[in-house]
Amino acid sequence: VQLQASGGGLVQAGGSLKLSCAASGRTFGTLSVAWFRQAPGNEREFVSTITWTGGRTYYAESVKGRFTISRDNAKNTVYLQMNSLKPEDTAVYYCAAGRPILSAIRSSSAYTYWGQGTLVTVSS
Repeated sequence: VQLQASGGGLVQAGGSLKLSCAASGRTFGTLSVAWFRQAPGNEREFVSTITWTGGRTYYAESVKGRFTISRDNAKNTVYLQMNSLKPEDTAVYYCAAGRPILSAIRSSSAYTYWGQGTLVTVSS
């Protein structure tokens, strides 16, 4: 499975962006997909996950109520709609896919496949 993240850019605080994670590979529809982000000087942190059926979603507390993750398995694509963006959301955003157990769903080590990242910059 290969992942390609896109949709990043420069936006003012309070604005919106929609990230996409396009995947190749027939098994994509059976994988959970997550978004992580990494700001300069910081460790990579969990943002959101959607299970392979799309039936369950998980969010970091810092983005809950502002970000929405969704997927279209027919298009092999997962989306992250980001609203009410804040300067602290500035980071490189990575999508990842795998079969994490529930207790590890927020752990980067639980995901096998990774995209190259897309930069989101939120100006104040």
